[in-house]
Amino acid sequence: MVKTGVFIRIPLLISVPLSLNFPYMNRFAILLLAVVYGNLLFAQTNTDKKIGKSVDSLLKLMTLEEKIGQMNQYNGPWAATGPLTNDDNLLDQVKTGKVGSMLNVTGVKRTRELQELALQSRLKIPLLFGQDVIHGFRTIFPIPLGEAASWDLKAMEDGARVAATEASAAGVHWTFAPMVDIARDPRWGRVMEGAGEDTYLGSLIAKARVKGFQGTGFGDTSAVMACAKHFAAYGAAVGGRDYNSVDMSLRQLHETYLPPFKAAVEAGAATFMNSFNDINGIPATGNKYIQRDILKRDWKFKGFVVSDWGSIGEMINHGYSKDSKEAGMQAANAGSDMDMESRSYTKYLAELVKEGKVKMAVIDDAVRRILRKKFEMGLFTDPYKFSNEKREQTQWNNLQHRVVARDMAKKSIVLLKNEKQVLPISKQTGSIALIGPFVKAKSDHLGFWSYDWPDDSTRIVSLWEGVKAKVSPSTKMLYAKGCGITELDKTGFAEAVATARKADYVILTIGETRDMSGEAKSRSSIQLPGVQEELVKEIVALGKPTVVMISAGRPLVFNWTADHAPAILYTWWLGTEAGNAMADVLFGDYNPSGKLPMSFPRTEGQIPIYYNHYNTGRPAKNDSDRHYRSAYTDLSIYPKYAFGHGLSYSNFDYSDITLSAPSFTAAQSLTATVTLTNKSTRPGTETVQLYIRDITGSVVRPVKELKGFQQVYLKEGESKVISFTLTANDLRFYNDQLQYIYEPGEFKLFIGSSSDMVKEVGFELK
Repeated sequence: MVKTGVFIRIPLLISVPLSLNFPYMNRFAILLLAVVYGNLLFAQTNTDKKIGKSVDSLLKLMTLEEKIGQMNQYNGPWAATGPLTNDDNLLDQVKTGKVGSMLNVTGVKRTRELQELALQSRLKIPLLFGQDVIHGFRTIFPIPLGEAASWDLKAMEDGARVAATEASAAGVHWTFAPMVDIARDPRWGRVMEGAGEDTYLGSLIAKARVKGFQGTGFGDTSAVMACAKHFAAYGAAVGGRDYNSVDMSLRQLHETYLPPFKAAVEAGAATFMNSFNDINGIPATGNKYIQRDILKRDWKFKGFVVSDWGSIGEMINHGYSKDSKEAGMQAANAGSDMDMESRSYTKYLAELVKEGKVKMAVIDDAVRRILRKKFEMGLFTDPYKFSNEKREQTQWNNLQHRVVARDMAKKSIVLLKNEKQVLPISKQTGSIALIGPFVKAKSDHLGFWSYDWPDDSTRIVSLWEGVKAKVSPSTKMLYAKGCGITELDKTGFAEAVATARKADYVILTIGETRDMSGEAKSRSSIQLPGVQEELVKEIVALGKPTVVMISAGRPLVFNWTADHAPAILYTWWLGTEAGNAMADVLFGDYNPSGKLPMSFPRTEGQIPIYYNHYNTGRPAKNDSDRHYRSAYTDLSIYPKYAFGHGLSYSNFDYSDITLSAPSFTAAQSLTATVTLTNKSTRPGTETVQLYIRDITGSVVRPVKELKGFQQVYLKEGESKVISFTLTANDLRFYNDQLQYIYEPGEFKLFIGSSSDMVKEVGFELK
C-alpha cells in the first residue's frame, strides 16, 4: 500500500476536558486516552507499524457498541442509490459514535457538518464519506466501457486522477470504483461500468484506475480510496439478469473472474465491495471462501470489505439467512467488514458476540481495518482536511480537467466501418445535415452513474455545438430530429429525408438513452430501440456520404446499419466534452484509435459470445461447416464485430512474425517481432495485439488469449519494428487442482490489429 508521510496526532481528543462524564469511561480510562494520544502527537511518519500501534491503542478504548458503529454505513439524508432506509435518529447515531461511514454526502459544507457531529462522540472518531464516483465527478468522462475501448492505460489513470481531485475537493474520501467485473453478456446493463470481456485487459485497467484514484498515496488531499467491485463474478450473472445467480467451476472463477481483483490488490486498492449474486449457492456477501480465504489470507489484502447496498439483509431473500440476525452473523464471520444500509450489524452484532456466535476477534479485525484507513487518510490528524471551501471552488470548474476529458473521449471512439473513406469530413464541406435524436442532446451524453449539475445545459457540449465550432463559417448546418429514441412515431421521417437531400454530407446519430444501460438495466433485446434503424434505412437510401454515430452503454445489435451504412462510429457515452470529441474525430483532427473491449453479437441468440472461448470436439471451421458441428444452423459462428476491432483513417500493414527462436525453456524468454508500416498519408496510432494459444493442455485452453499489446504512433509512410517478449509465466493457467502452472508443449502466437485479424506462427515451450 502506497503511503505518504503525515503527522499522526489527535488534538481534538487531547483537548477534551477530563472532568466531562463520558459513559463507559472512568477517570483512569480518560487519563489513559490522553497519554496514548499524547504520545501520538509527536509521531512524524505514517508507517504501517506506527499506524498499527495507533489503531490497537484506540481499539482497546472502544466499547463493543462503538466498534460495531465503525462497521456501520448509512446513506446521507439528501440522496440515495438504493431503497431509502434512513433512520429518524440518524444524526443522533452519528453523534454517539454508532456510524463509521456515510455515502451520498458531498460538498464541503455538508461533509463538515456531519464530521462535526461525529466529533461530538465519546472517542471522536471521524467519519468516512463514500460516493459513487464512477467516471467523473464534476467533469464527466466516458463511461468505463468506453474508456476501455481506448486501450490507453495512462489516459484511464489520468481520468481517475481528475475524478479523485474533484471529488476529494468536495469532501469525498472514498469512491465505489473501479468496477472490475469481467462481463461477456451485453444484456447485463452493468457492462457499461466495467472493462469488457477480457481478463488480461481488465486486470491492467483495474490497476490503472486504482492508481488514478489513489494518486501518490493516502494523506494527500487529492487521493480518494478506491473500491474494487463487485467481489466476485457479478459479471457472470445467469442470463445477464442483474443480481442473478452465478454458477461456475472454481477453475473458471480463478482463471477468468478473479485476476482483475487480484490486480487491484496489487495496485494497493484500499477497499473491496462484495457483490449481490450468489456464487455456486453461497451469496458473495456471506462467502467465506472468497472474502477470508482468497482475499484476506491468500492475497494478504489489508483493506476492508464493504457490502453492496443492503446485500447483507438480502441474503434472506436468497434463502441463505432466515432473518437479519443470522445474515449479520454470516456476513461478519465470512469477512464483510462494513454493512452498507442493511442495519444487520447495528441491530444484532452485539447480541451475536455475547452469544458467542461472532467472536470478538472478528469484530476487532474488521474495526482495525476500517480505523487503519482513517489513519492513513489523515482524518485523525485533521478530520476537516477534505472540507476546504477554497479548494472546492478552485476545482469546481477546472478547465484543464475538461482538456483531459476531451482527450479521453476522443480516444474512446471506435471506427467500426469506413467504406470509400467517407471519413474524415472536410471542414470546408458546403452543407452538412445533422439528423437524429442525439444531435442536440446534452444530459444523454453523460451516461449512467453520472452526476447532474444545475449548469449542465451550458457545460455539456452537444454534437451540434462541437460540429459548429469545427466547420468553416461558410458551411451550412441543417438539422432534423427524425424520430425519438424509444418512440415508434415516424412522422419526423419526411422532414429528416428532405433535410438530408439538401446536404452534401449527412451525420446521423442513433442509440440508447443514458438510463437504458446501467444497474438494474438488463435488457432481453439489445436491438436499436424504437424506429431508429428504420430512419437509418431512409437516410442511407439517398446515397449521400453518411456517417452513423451510435451512442450507447453496451454493445448493441444493428445488423442492417452495419451492412449498409458507409461509415459507423461507436461513441458510447462520452461525457461533458462529448460534442467536441466527436467533432475532433469526424473532421480528422484526431485519427480514431479505439478498439472494442467486447465482442458485438449479431443477435441475442449468440450471447454469450467472446473471443477466448474453448473449442469443442466438433468445432465449426467457418460458416459453411455446420454439419454436426458446434454452430447454429441459422446464424454465423462469428460476431458482428470481434474483440479488439477498430479501424483508423490510416492504413497499417503487418509483416510476418519473426521469433528469436523456435522454442524456449522456462529459464529463457522468447521474443516475437513484427514490422508495422503506416501505408497512408495520415499519421495515426495502432494498438498492436499479441495473442497465444496452448495447443494441448491438461485442461482445454482457449482458442486465443490476449497476452500483450502496444500502442504505436506512426507518421505517414513510417515503419517500426514491434517486439514482444514472452516468458513461461505468460503461459500459466489453472489446472483442475487449481494449481497455477505452465506446461511444456506446442503453442501458437498471433499478432495483429484485432482478435480476428492476425498473423500466426508456432513455437514450443520445452
